[in-house]
Amino acid sequence: MAVARRRVNIEEGRAALAAWQAAVEPSGSTGEPGSVAGPPPSRTLIATAVRYSLEEVTARAPGNSVEVRVPPFGVTQCVEGPRHTRGTPPNVIECDAATWLSLVTGRISWADAVSDHRVTASGLRADLSELLPL
Repeated sequence: MAVARRRVNIEEGRAALAAWQAAVEPSGSTGEPGSVAGPPPSRTLIATAVRYSLEEVTARAPGNSVEVRVPPFGVTQCVEGPRHTRGTPPNVIECDAATWLSLVTGRISWADAVSDHRVTASGLRADLSELLPL
């Protein structure tokens, strides 16, 4: 099986993910959930963090049976199984960038994100609970 070529430098991706996590961590001074430690992360930082984490999921679970979509920043195919080449894949996962990065960093669990309807997952293989957090 061919390994997908990385487009995001690993160190830049890790730095972007760490910067996103630092930006959204609750501030210790107020103790209120949802308060941010600093200025909100930039669109470029979010895009780099999302693209890096999608590449990392693909590196850890190569394959083409599940398509993970995080619009408008990226999409990847991962998890071994039947290859899909045309039309809408049978196993699709889709969520926004904040939810994806929260899953990747362990801020929320897969089960909570699905039950709260923050993640749309269709298909028998559309479950990344064993792969997340990274």
